[in-house]
This record gives sequence, C-alpha cells and structure tokens, in this order.
Amino acid sequence: MSMKSVLLALSFVSAVSLPALANDRYRERPPVVVSPDLTAPWVMQLGGAQVRPVVYPQRPARPSLFQRPIAQPRAQAVAARTGDPRLRIAPQFLPQMVQYQGKEAPGTIVIDTPNRFLYLVMADGKARRYGVGVGKPGFEWAGTHKITRKNEWPSWTPPREMITREAAKGHYLPAFMEGGPQNPMGARAMYLGSTLYRIHGTNQPWTIGSNNSSGCIRMRNEDVTDLYERVTVGTRVIVI
Repeated sequence: MSMKSVLLALSFVSAVSLPALANDRYRERPPVVVSPDLTAPWVMQLGGAQVRPVVYPQRPARPSLFQRPIAQPRAQAVAARTGDPRLRIAPQFLPQMVQYQGKEAPGTIVIDTPNRFLYLVMADGKARRYGVGVGKPGFEWAGTHKITRKNEWPSWTPPREMITREAAKGHYLPAFMEGGPQNPMGARAMYLGSTLYRIHGTNQPWTIGSNNSSGCIRMRNEDVTDLYERVTVGTRVIVI
C-alpha cells in the first residue's frame, strides 16, 4: 500500500472516532450548581425551580438637609452626633431636689466626697443636690471652711507642685491662664478659706461623678453658675 493510501485511511478513522470519543466523554454532563442568592434572577428566566428571592439589606436613610434639628447645648449636640461617651453624664449627677435629714442649717454646703455629691441645704428638710468631681486617690481631704471669695470666669495659676508633677508625666501646664471657656477653672469659682481648694466649673464636663481633681471640687459650668448665684461669701462648707 502506498504512503498516500495509508494517510487517507488514518484521516478517515480519526474523523469517525474523535466525535465518538467526545460524545462518550460528555455523555453524562456534571450538574451545574449555582447559588440562589447570586443567580436567582437569570435562573428564574430560564424556567428553573422555585428559588427564594434575594433580599439585600437597606442602607439607612440619610437625614434631609432641610430638616434642621432644634438647637441643643453644644455638649449634647456633639454627643448626639459622635456618640462620644465622654460627653454623657449619668442622670444621678444632674441637679435635683432631695430630702435632707441632717442637722446643718439652710444655706450650708455639704460635700459628700465618697459619693461625689454636693448638697446645698434648703429649708423644709430639703436640699439641692449636684454631681461633682472630687480629688483623685491621694488627693482626698475633709474639713470645714467658709467661702472667702467668689469669682466669675476665674484665671488659673497652677501651683508649682502641680506643674512639676504634671511635667513628670509629660503634661506641661502654663504658669498662668486667663479665664475663659478653655480654662480648667470653668465659669465660676468659690474659694475655700485660705486653702488652694475651690469649688469651680470645668472645661471637661464628662469628668463629673469621678475622682479626677487635685483636691478641688469640680462642677459642670451650668451647675456651678447656679450654685454661685445661691450662696454668698461666708457660706459654710463642710467636706466629708
């Protein structure tokens, strides 16, 4: 048989056998597995079986720019916008009237250091209670004094010991700071006897209800302003 005849014979066999092999190989096609979550739309179009609809979570609606909120105090507005827990104050540290069964005369200030409350004794067995910040561990004290001076938006001259102590921690305090909203003394100050201790406001209202000061009694600015208007120089102050 000539070489040309052999080649023709092989070509014929290949043409017949290859489709057979191909058909045999794919005779039982593997199932196509699809995810209903991703392919439901086009599976349904192809007449496939029932599949559950795809439900995507809704994005929260953005508030309209034309719905302006009612004006809020700055701290509350910031807390509502950022959720900053530092700007939230526990309800028990907000001003409220309470029953008073002590023996102190009306007009006396009693500061309950362990529970971080300041009481202004009123008439008829009542007292006005405010939340306060008190001395941190090692700076607690107790005693009886009188208010010797009152000042609005006081300036601040940190004691040399405080400057040295804070510098060792990497906190550098100014030698003097004018009164104002950023001053740690806050809106009002009432000086106790001849000591360095004061009842004063703060620029950190979130610290009310904790032990955080160097011995002074710290109040929210709105609370210390309210107390300031109710007491006079000579008011007796008892710290327990």
